[in-house]
Amino acid sequence: MNVSVRCIEALVGPAIESMGFRVVRILMLGNRNLTLQIMVEPMLDSLMTVEDCANISRSVSAILDVEDPINGDYTLEISSPGVERPLTKFEDFERFVDYKTEIELFYEFNGKKTCNGTLRGVVKDDVLIETGPENGLVRLPFSNISKAKLASTEVRRESGKGKKTNDKFSNQYK
Repeated sequence: MNVSVRCIEALVGPAIESMGFRVVRILMLGNRNLTLQIMVEPMLDSLMTVEDCANISRSVSAILDVEDPINGDYTLEISSPGVERPLTKFEDFERFVDYKTEIELFYEFNGKKTCNGTLRGVVKDDVLIETGPENGLVRLPFSNISKAKLASTEVRRESGKGKKTNDKFSNQYK
């Protein structure tokens, strides 16, 4: 594999956008059995269907067949982000204010490499997270965030089954 994720996004991103979707994340997974995973979501507040994924897959596949940026065989996987949506771009942190988040950091902050709380906004190149009474509002440099996602909130029922999710977001992906 001698191609960057950015190169692939530059190739397929415009086609995905022309279909009314945006790229959330692109990953190249595996060594021997390579998988190109492209996560997309609707630009408008609408539902994502299996048919949408199939249409995007056909379009992306045609582009990759012509451009041939990946050496060897690979599996193309198109998916929607779901309720634990990754936050991969600075704009995501602006968009999902007031949602619960789980963040992993490159470098420790207050003695920890994780920061969980409610996303409260962005200031310049920083992300504001309300972590609770012990640390209050925390300001994290976006450049220190290695991984972030919306958090699902578990509800413990008598059976121990079932989950409650970020309600504002979960209805979008049913």
